[in-house]
Amino acid sequence: MQPAQSLSNPHMPTCLIVEDSVFDSERMRRVLARSHYGFTVEVATTLACARAALARGKAALILLDNNLPDGLGTNFALELSRDEHLSHIPVIMVSDWPSPFMWEKAAAAGVRYVLSKREFDTRYVHAALRDNRPLRAHVH
Repeated sequence: MQPAQSLSNPHMPTCLIVEDSVFDSERMRRVLARSHYGFTVEVATTLACARAALARGKAALILLDNNLPDGLGTNFALELSRDEHLSHIPVIMVSDWPSPFMWEKAAAAGVRYVLSKREFDTRYVHAALRDNRPLRAHVH
């Protein structure tokens, strides 16, 4: 298990990308760089690394793939939704093949959006962070 990789600046909000593909995590990093939030980005390639990253500090946003080497992102999102210290963090599922079953599970976990990797862009980042409604409010 590799620890999460971080490009950190303690004065900027942190986005945790939970993605095992280097290509896809770099694509997400580029989208985040175009956002107006100026994120510090931390990448976890497994759910275990994501748990360790969240234990070390607060994330302002989580971008979560569904198929990871040690489990499903939807199950991790459910785990986060049940944790009083982490349930407030907006989660966007960014997956190769979002299915209706994944959408239902993600909605139950309070995921803000379920998107294909091609659809993901800054408008979803901005909407997820400015939306003050309960986390269970909507899933695309």
